[in-house]
Order: sequence, then structure tokens, then C-alpha cells
Amino acid sequence: MITGRLILGDQLHPGHSWYQRVDPSVRYFLIEAHEEQTYAPQHRQKMLGFLAAMRRFAAWLESKGHAVTYVPIGAGVRDLASYVAKAQKDGRVHQWEMQEPDEYRLDAALRPLMAQVVSSEHFMTERHHVAAFFAGKKTYLMESFYRDQRKKTGILMDGEQPHGGSWNYDAENRKPWPAKQPIPSAWTFSHDLRALDAELDEVGLPKWGRSAAEAFPWPLDRTEALEVWNFFIEHLLPSFGPYQDAMVDDAPFLYHARISFALNTKMLTPLELLESVEAAYRAGRVSLSSAEGFIRQVMGWREYVRGIYWAQMPEYATLNALAHHQAMPDWFYTGKTKMRCVSQAIHQSLQHSYAHHIQRLMVTGNIALLLGLDPDSVDAWYLGIYLDAIEWVEMPNTRGMSQFADGGILGSKPYVSSGAYIHKMSNHCSGCAYSVQDKDGPNSCPFNALYWEFHHRHRERLAQNPRIGMVYRTWDRFTPERQHALLERAAWLHEHVEEL
Repeated sequence: MITGRLILGDQLHPGHSWYQRVDPSVRYFLIEAHEEQTYAPQHRQKMLGFLAAMRRFAAWLESKGHAVTYVPIGAGVRDLASYVAKAQKDGRVHQWEMQEPDEYRLDAALRPLMAQVVSSEHFMTERHHVAAFFAGKKTYLMESFYRDQRKKTGILMDGEQPHGGSWNYDAENRKPWPAKQPIPSAWTFSHDLRALDAELDEVGLPKWGRSAAEAFPWPLDRTEALEVWNFFIEHLLPSFGPYQDAMVDDAPFLYHARISFALNTKMLTPLELLESVEAAYRAGRVSLSSAEGFIRQVMGWREYVRGIYWAQMPEYATLNALAHHQAMPDWFYTGKTKMRCVSQAIHQSLQHSYAHHIQRLMVTGNIALLLGLDPDSVDAWYLGIYLDAIEWVEMPNTRGMSQFADGGILGSKPYVSSGAYIHKMSNHCSGCAYSVQDKDGPNSCPFNALYWEFHHRHRERLAQNPRIGMVYRTWDRFTPERQHALLERAAWLHEHVEEL
């Protein structure tokens, strides 16, 4: 009797204990189900990346002597649950096993069909660790979780104290890009995925974004992921920290690692990356601020948002604390907007299925929140456009950190800014059709008036937040004429959102 082991598209972890010995009673199943490509609008590079990596992983399993059934997209499988149920009913599989899915939707659909569910052996914490850690506390403060993780792992620690005397080097990691600094190169690949791209066309899957099928640049297995990672450690990490928030025209990658797709599909594990970064620091190859900046993102933020997701789902997916219902403008899907920073971020996303965290939070997320876009639409956009986006990590970052739709479960305040922040951290404003210095005129940067109107609109909810009090004290010092001009400009922007 055959035990079927289902492998999901984000479970490509060759070091998992499942694969360490060949069991003749076990067959591994990897299934390209249509639902996984269509439950949110998907960038074509995201489809290609996941499916090509799944195919590469299946070939690796076979090379190790494991029995594998691979079901391609052309087979017409609608969804994973129906395939699993039918295979067992038909007698092809006696019982099913799987690794814990990281998405609530799949966990709910598949877990009842499984005889056994095991750990994915990837994360540093268990699924419900964050909920247990914050039990009885009023807020989910990431900093306290991060410090606890540092203590437990001993990474960048001297006994019970943080190495260097500080837990946080954010203040050193917020530099804009120097005008004459050369743009570093990225480690990319040139995979020919045109045949797979044609398969997706043949089954009628929509094409959104550049496919890059003729020279697909992303890693498709662990060996390639390690090439990208080793290049980052050697050439990019030394300057990563100071410039991790910087934005530059037509320079999508800068010093960023570009390993989030490989990490989120489990080709790499978080602990091995953290140990590698610490080793580079201890060897004197990178600064403490760069090392801590990366470690904080992976050990702190990544594990933390996963915990928030599992602590709050399924209700989290419905939250809309600010009652935002504005439809998504077309330019979110085309990049055709006169706002240069937004155009740069969206065009880059369409071109590469990638943007770094500040572009996602303080450019596209910022304008979405200021305009009051429906968080369901914003969620779907982020989930679909980015190669690395899987719901457990995308949703808390979008609905929580970016859109404040959770009312403050994850973020202590809405992350919005006027054009001044973008001007400080990028060179976008110099080539923009709008003036960042103009606050309320007909050619003023839309972020400026929308910033003040957002706080005015939500004053009843936000005024008591101690982190926002200064905003309202400043607003109250404005003359009535200035307040009126800002609100008038914002009203025009809301009414003409498709023209921005």
C-alpha cells in the first residue's frame, strides 16, 4: 500500500528528514493545480518561478531514488484537495501525509484529508509560538520577541547581553544613496523557461507582468540559491545595512540579498543564513550594523509576522479598521502614473516581480493607505505581483504594517508620510512631474496634501495615539486657510485618482 506525501510549492527543502532515506512504500506528489495560480492575480514570473522550482525539486527527488508523481498544469487539476481525495478514493494512495502548510487556506482544505502532518523543519519557531509568547499582553511588540529570540539562539550575544551593547542599529541603517555611488551588480541566472511559459498560455492562465521566460533570473534550486546568498555575503552585505532603505531610479536591487523567494520556498533555512551573517561579522568582513540589520529582518520580523498570521487568522483577512473602500486605480497594474516614485516602484515590480521593503511600505503601501484603498484589493495586489509573496508573510505586512487595517495589532501607528520622506531616501523627486516642495498647489506632490487629509479624516481614531500626537499639534497650528487649501487639494486628488 502506497503512502502519498504531498509537497507544496513552497516546501522545496532538500534537507527535510523525509528525504534522507528511500522508502519503497512512499510516493511523493507535486501538483500544479490551477487554483494555486488563480486565487489572486499572479505575476507571470511568480507562476514560472514556483512551477519551474517544483519541477527542479521533483527531478532532484527522482535522482535520489524516490518515487515521484508530478502532475503538470496541463493535466487540468482544479485544486489540491480534490486531487488528494480522488487519489485515495480510487485506491492509488492508501493514506496521505504532508508537511504543515504555511497558508491558512491550504491548511483548512488539506489537513482533514491527511493521516499525518509533520513539521516543515524550516522556521525557527513553532506556528503558535508568537501567540503563546504574547499571551496576556496588550500588544504584540516585535522588539521584545526579537530580543527573546536573540537570547535563545545566542546569535550576536555576549552571555545575556547583546554584542556591541545595543539591540538595535536602525539609526545607522537609514542613509540615502550617495549621488556618485556606483550601482552594484546582482547575481542572476538565465534560465530558458519559454516552454513552461507556453504551457501556461495553452491552459489560458492570464499574463501579467514581464515573464522573463527567455532568461529567467531567479534561483530554482538550493545550489543556485546558495550562489546568490554567497554573492550577497561577499559583495553586498558589507554595505547592506546603511543603504537598506535607499531608493534609486532604475536600480531595483542595490545591496539587497534577493533571496526571499529561495527562503520562502525553503530552498534555504533562516538559521543557516543568520549563522552565516554572524560568521561574516565575527571574521571582520561586515559591520555590526549591517549584520544586525539583516538578522533583525529574518530572525525578528519574518518569524514575528508568521506568528501574527497564525495567531489572528482567519479573522485577520477580513479586518478593515479604517473602513477604507476605494477601488484600486488602474495604474497599480500598469505603472502609468505621473508620481515618479510610484511609477518606478510599480514598473520595477512589473519588470522583476520584486521590490524591496521600503518601496513596498513607504511608496506603494503609503499611497494606497493615503488614498483609502480597500485592503482586500491591496492584499491581492501584493500577493500576486511579488515572486516571494506567500500569504503568511504578505498579509501581516500588507494588512497590518502597510495598511493599518488590523487597527494596530502589528504596527503601533499607520506608516504614512508626506513627500519629504521619499525625497530624503530617494532621487525620484528630481525627475517627477510634481513638486515635492509644493504642499497644496495644483502641481504639488500628492503625498503632501493626502498625508494631512488622512490624519484629518481619521482624527477621532488616531488623535490619542502618543506616536501621532505631534502631527495633530502641528495641524492645529496651521491657519484655517492653509488647512482648507490642503483639504481642497486632497479632495481633488481623491476625485481624480486615475489621473495622478
